[in-house]
Amino acid sequence: MNLADLNALGDEAAGLEFLRCCGSSRWARQMSAARPFADAAALSAAAERIGSTLQREDWLEAFAAHPRIGAGRAGEAGRAGGAAAEWAAREQANVALAADETLRRLADANRAYEARFGYIFIVCATGKTAGEMLALLEGRLRHDADDELRIAADEQRKITRLRLTKLLEQEPDSIP
Repeated sequence: MNLADLNALGDEAAGLEFLRCCGSSRWARQMSAARPFADAAALSAAAERIGSTLQREDWLEAFAAHPRIGAGRAGEAGRAGGAAAEWAAREQANVALAADETLRRLADANRAYEARFGYIFIVCATGKTAGEMLALLEGRLRHDADDELRIAADEQRKITRLRLTKLLEQEPDSIP
């Protein structure tokens, strides 16, 4: 899909495409309504502007669309399906290389994180090893709830930017 194709979609179809990038239905609806975009920079600016207005419930909805870090190897895909699930699997591809002990520690830390914060651990996993993600997860367990939500939302924004690029079948550097 290119930007002209995205701009030409009906509101519902465009909203579904945007949901592949960020699981917040409010964000997806507002992105659909913000079209047409003149270029990739305008798309990126709208994504950031709309993302900055999201509330806790919106972020939690977006987080719920992701599989747990390390769970993809066990077949868990979050509530996202299709291309979004494929994107998540590729984003977490380095986890498949992890030792069983690292995977066990990831599973334990994921459970502790969810018990502490009430949602799954979100990190922009692209390019990170399982060990790096485990260290981030363990470190973030020490945050207070407000700081952690802000950090998780920032990680979701990074993921969204990458996925917007994938949606438009562009090189990652083309979406600011």
